[in-house]
Amino acid sequence: MTTDVTVVGGGISGLACARAIRDAGRSVRVLDRGRRVGGRLSSRTIDGRPVDLGASYFVVGEAEGFGHVVAEWEERGLARPWTDTFQVVDADGVQTPKHGPMRWAAPAGLRSLALDLAEGLDITAARVVERVEPFRVDGEEAGEVVLAMPAPQAARLTGEAPGGAQEWEPVIAVVLRWDERQWEADLHGAFADGDPDVSFVADDGDRRGDGAPVLVVHTTADRARRHLDDPDAAIAPVLTAVRRLLRIGVDPVATYAHRWTFARPAQATGRPFFRSPGLSACGDAWGDSAAVRTAWSSGDALGRALAAS
Repeated sequence: MTTDVTVVGGGISGLACARAIRDAGRSVRVLDRGRRVGGRLSSRTIDGRPVDLGASYFVVGEAEGFGHVVAEWEERGLARPWTDTFQVVDADGVQTPKHGPMRWAAPAGLRSLALDLAEGLDITAARVVERVEPFRVDGEEAGEVVLAMPAPQAARLTGEAPGGAQEWEPVIAVVLRWDERQWEADLHGAFADGDPDVSFVADDGDRRGDGAPVLVVHTTADRARRHLDDPDAAIAPVLTAVRRLLRIGVDPVATYAHRWTFARPAQATGRPFFRSPGLSACGDAWGDSAAVRTAWSSGDALGRALAAS
């Protein structure tokens, strides 16, 4: 028996879509190319602890449905309020506090939130999809098909990205670990103002709540483009920039680099999702601004629309 909906992509938008469909009493399965779901809610165990390599944090904002999910995560200890203040660091290392909305984090890494959303869903991991068309995946009947992935990846499966072409920017996440903290305890995170190599630095020990002396640095898109074929080559220029920006006098004891070829959309569509008979799309590009809450809201809204059709 063919399932009602097949979701290709097990990031937060695909999982939110699948949960909305299942909760409405329809059948749904999720296909994901990774060994574990999560997409850009990625955490990797490095030196015995999870390190967030993808999204740096999330904000609830005015996304009411997402707010209910986050409240449940907080009650169960899966998510926690992190900080409402980051630093802005100029080229000379001068820091200026920048206040904003509350940023949230996950003690066990952001992937733990994706795994929680995946609980009870029919998921096939390590499934590499080659071709998608309306109502079919790799030539087999699949019900309504949802592409929950960046548009350039969707275009590889369909020949044309659903909803039109979207530009995406790359990022390389560089993990830097010291034996002990080399920066101020109230750093939390920092935006690098105008730096050619670094866009954002997160204190991962502060973010996770375990105090580990680990920074996760996101490169600028320009720096990432130079090293997509060799992410480790980005470590040296990023480390030089971080030591200068945060006035750190010693090298870390361990480093690691992870490539995100399609890290974030250059511009959001302004629409909640793409819908056409047999083939739809959702994700963080489908909304007013690219964010974790946008991805969840997009998937949830599309799932509800499909379940009601």
